Amino acid sequence: MSEQPQEERKLSQPTDVKTSKSVDNSWVNGITGVFNSTTSNVMKVLPVDKLAQSVLKLFSVSDTQVADILVKIRAELPTTQALLIGKPQAGKSSIVRSLTGVSAEIVGQGFRPHTQHTQRYAYPSEDLPLLIFTDTVGLGDINQETQAIIQELILDLQQEKQSRGARILILTVKINDFATETLRQIAAELRKKFPDIPCLLVVTCLHEVYPPATDDHPAYPPEFTEVDRPYTEIKKAFAGIYDRAVMVDFTLEEDGYNPVFYGLEKFRDTLAELLPEAEARAIYELLNTETGDTIGNLYRDVARRYMLAFSIMAGTLAAVPLPLATMPVLTTLQVSMVTLLGRLYGQNLSPSQAGGIVSAIAGGFLAQAIGRELVKFIPGLGSAIAASWATAYTWSLGESACVYFGDVMGGRKPDPKKIQKVMQQTFKEAKERFKGIN
Repeated sequence: MSEQPQEERKLSQPTDVKTSKSVDNSWVNGITGVFNSTTSNVMKVLPVDKLAQSVLKLFSVSDTQVADILVKIRAELPTTQALLIGKPQAGKSSIVRSLTGVSAEIVGQGFRPHTQHTQRYAYPSEDLPLLIFTDTVGLGDINQETQAIIQELILDLQQEKQSRGARILILTVKINDFATETLRQIAAELRKKFPDIPCLLVVTCLHEVYPPATDDHPAYPPEFTEVDRPYTEIKKAFAGIYDRAVMVDFTLEEDGYNPVFYGLEKFRDTLAELLPEAEARAIYELLNTETGDTIGNLYRDVARRYMLAFSIMAGTLAAVPLPLATMPVLTTLQVSMVTLLGRLYGQNLSPSQAGGIVSAIAGGFLAQAIGRELVKFIPGLGSAIAASWATAYTWSLGESACVYFGDVMGGRKPDPKKIQKVMQQTFKEAKERFKGIN
């Protein structure tokens, strides 16, 4: 997998997917559409008639069934909605990076227009979000009408009032910016209208006022007069508006400061103090080293419902004692499964893209696929072995695809070694689980 197929390289960034606002809308329809069209098309070319077609019919999935599953999962999510209020270049995107772990480029692409003066980014996806960031656009622009922005934010917060989860206002101010009257006016109006929504003041870009010849961050918190003086003044300017204040410096790797997210632990702890227990715990989980696994497991629970159906279909087809006759159908089935899983993770794939991912993930297993077909020449035993192999292989392919898509969703480059390890381990486990299929 050292050389990625062209189709796979395109998936290194999330595709521009238009998602629905409710889980029983276009996203659900898209997933069930892929699934049901797959079963319909496969049934037309099956080398076995009534038996396999009956099995496929058992696994047709209705929009209502999928919607019920997703509604249940979303209802249990400890989602935090964060309204970011600050001028451009005040560090709002860096706050998003610090909490999600995704790159600056992904964050920039992830924001979508929400209202006239705001844009929104849901992480890891619009349909199953753990964090929803709403960013104010154009604050500090003399051409913007402050009162119009305030009224728009108030209306938006009122509409979101009935939504489940926690809400918090995050004010971001650069440590060397004292032209903050507009920001203060907006924050004061929102706190007056929504006193129950906590407010965190985040003072950013500390390195811009470090003493000369300071090449890196000192131990946190920085004990520089050049930092303490403006930090104290900013807190005075926003007195009575915020509940907690914290200073951070979230830079890029190329800036040369270590750590990149200076003050992250203090920011995390302070943020958690202002959130309910469930949402605070989710923040801590997102910032530990198991972030990818935590989010991946959430999606994988849904994905496995489809993987089981496709695996059993594959086993049924592979049981046909006709060497190589079922290979095109099985390949189509597995490519369709990966297409559906990609859709689940927010990736719209063409058949060629899905096929490229299957080839990249499967690796040496493809050679075994030929052996699986030739073993059918063994009377009595061959078909049973092939069915068990095909079922386990399809299941492990699905598990590996979930790891791949989980990495892409999290803004990370998929790790070929990790994916191959998952493929081998889950195949071994699945062979035991499905060894009775014939």
